[in-house]
Amino acid sequence: MMCVRYPLSLRQVEDILFTRGIDICHETVRFWWKSFGPKFAAEIRKRRVLHRSYSNWRGHLDEVFVRINGETRCLWRAADYEGEVLEVFTTKRRDRRAALRFLKRAMKR
Repeated sequence: MMCVRYPLSLRQVEDILFTRGIDICHETVRFWWKSFGPKFAAEIRKRRVLHRSYSNWRGHLDEVFVRINGETRCLWRAADYEGEVLEVFTTKRRDRRAALRFLKRAMKR
């Protein structure tokens, strides 16, 4: 969890655990990080979204036109204040209100 939450190296995590009485190799930490890291990161992201109300939610909505299977589509992306993409939505036409409705509904999940 420390590797996911804080910018620590594997050897730093090994040293922190050693000071707490757990003697393991940094390769074991790498294996745990590879196995459980994505699960922890997803939980952290979900908690960030759930504990933030929309009135003080700092983020932005990007709009990009892309070609998908030869058709031009409007791609909407909701990004938080850290720049991490939270949700993605595509439409045939440019409809900002529909995109905002969908993204607000998706954020409540």
